Amino acid sequence: MPTPDGDTVQTLEQRRAALKAKLAQVGDLRPGSLVERYRRCGKAGCHCAATGAEGHGPSWSLTREVGGKTVTRVIPAEAVAQTRQHVAEYQRFRRLVREMVETSEQLCDATLAAAKAASGQEAAKKGAPQKGSKTPSTRTSSPRSRRS
Repeated sequence: MPTPDGDTVQTLEQRRAALKAKLAQVGDLRPGSLVERYRRCGKAGCHCAATGAEGHGPSWSLTREVGGKTVTRVIPAEAVAQTRQHVAEYQRFRRLVREMVETSEQLCDATLAAAKAASGQEAAKKGAPQKGSKTPSTRTSSPRSRRS
């Protein structure tokens, strides 16, 4: 049975399996933003004090949030390329996880809809009413609740 998006349960299961395979191939990852910085040293005679000068640098830092606080870590220039790859891999991982959650949610909805449709067909075959009973239920209280 197709979902509102037109996907069948089988298609969604195949997509989920493909995403699981991609997640299994995730390499080293690192959250955060890699930032290139130039700074001024504050010495009046230094080249960085001139108007329009870029300053000293670049120096690289990785910034991310940990426990509600911003944490910055200095990255050596020789590790910048590798850190870029780690950050990119983290972004790829986040996209895959987001896709996995969306696909799983669609699959759960499609499975429930298919089960509901199947139970409705079974009830129709047996001739039973599909929604509730036509006779109201009468509830009796136990002898203990009738005490005065």
